[in-house]
Amino acid sequence: MTSLVVPTAVLDRARRTAAAFAALTGADVDAAELIGGRAALLGHAPRGRVSAGGATRLMPSRDGWCALTLSRDDDIDTVPALVEADRVDDPWTAVQSWAAGLDAVEVTDRARLLGLPAAALAEAPAESPRSYPFGAATVARDPAGLLVADLSAMWAGPLCGHLLARAGATVVKVESAARPDGSRGGPQQFFDWMNAGKLSYLADFAKPDGLRALLGAADVVIESSRPAALTRRGLGPTDVAARDGRVWLRITGHGTDGERANWVAFGDDAAVAGGLVGGDHDAPTFCGDAIADPLTGLEAALAVAQSLRNGGGELIEMSMAAVAATYADHDDAGETDCATAPDIPGQAAALGADNDEVDDLVQRRLRAAC
Repeated sequence: MTSLVVPTAVLDRARRTAAAFAALTGADVDAAELIGGRAALLGHAPRGRVSAGGATRLMPSRDGWCALTLSRDDDIDTVPALVEADRVDDPWTAVQSWAAGLDAVEVTDRARLLGLPAAALAEAPAESPRSYPFGAATVARDPAGLLVADLSAMWAGPLCGHLLARAGATVVKVESAARPDGSRGGPQQFFDWMNAGKLSYLADFAKPDGLRALLGAADVVIESSRPAALTRRGLGPTDVAARDGRVWLRITGHGTDGERANWVAFGDDAAVAGGLVGGDHDAPTFCGDAIADPLTGLEAALAVAQSLRNGGGELIEMSMAAVAATYADHDDAGETDCATAPDIPGQAAALGADNDEVDDLVQRRLRAAC
C-alpha cells in the first residue's frame, strides 16, 4: 500500500483552504485526497532525492542544492548540451557530476537557457496571488452555472478546473491537436480524475476564431502557458471580448516578472524553488508528490471563488514556486500520511468530442449578452 507522508502543518493549512473553498461554493473537497491522490492511484512515493514520479532529482551543487526535471524525451536529449559533452552514457550521472562543480545559480541559469525545468533550493520568496483590475465587476456569484474555459495542462490548472466543476461550473477543457495536455498520454486514471466531467474542445490555434469566441463567452479563464504564448496569438486577456465579472487566472511556474516568465516548471522542482522539502536545507529530500501542483490548484480554486464572490473583474496571477514557499514556512508538528485514493466519476471526454456542443453553448451565451 502506498504511503505518502507530508508535514502535518502543510496538510492542515491545505485543509483550511479546502474548507474556505467549500464555504464559498458548497463543494466537498478533501485536501488529503488532492495532495496524495495521484500517489495512491499510481503507487508513487518519493525516494529521498528522487521524486515520487521519478523525473526530478535533488542534487548538491558547489554552494547548496538544486533540482532538475527530465520528464520529456527532449529534456534527456538536451543533457549533452547542458553538461557540455559530445555524448553521455547515463544522463543523471553526467548531470550530478557536472552540477557538483558549479554554484546552484550557474546550474539553474544554464538549464533554463536550454529550456529545462530547474530550481535552486528556496530561491523563490513566498507571495500571495497577484490581482489586477480586469474589466468591470458585477454582482457576487458562485461558480455554479458559470462557464469556465480551461486552457491549462498537467495538474495545477486542471485541478482548479476540476474543483470549479465540483462547485457546479460548466468547464471546457481546451487542447490542440498539435499540443494536447501532456497528461492525456500518461496514466489514464490520473487524467480521468482531473478531467472527467469537463467538455473537451479541440482548438486550432492557427485559426482561433472559435477559441476566441469561447474566451469571450467565458466567465472564468484558466491558463498555465508562458504569459506570451496566448498574447502573440491574439488570445490574451486584453485581446478577447470583454465580459463583466470575468476572472482570468494565470498559473505560472515562477511568476511573470522579467526572465522568470520564461522559466519552465513542474511540481517537484517548483516545490524545491519554494523551499518546500523534507529533511532540512542542509540535507533536503522531496516532500510529497509534485506537491506544488495540488497546492497551487487548490489555492487557485479558492482565489477564483473569492474573486467571484467579490464581483470578479480581475486578472489573478499565481506562481507555483511562490505557493510552495508560503507552505514551506511551517512548524515542525510531525508528518501525516495522505495517500488517499480518489473517487473517479468516469472517463474524461475524447479530444474534441464536445466541439459542437461547446460552439452552440458559446453562441447562445453571446446572443444572450447582446
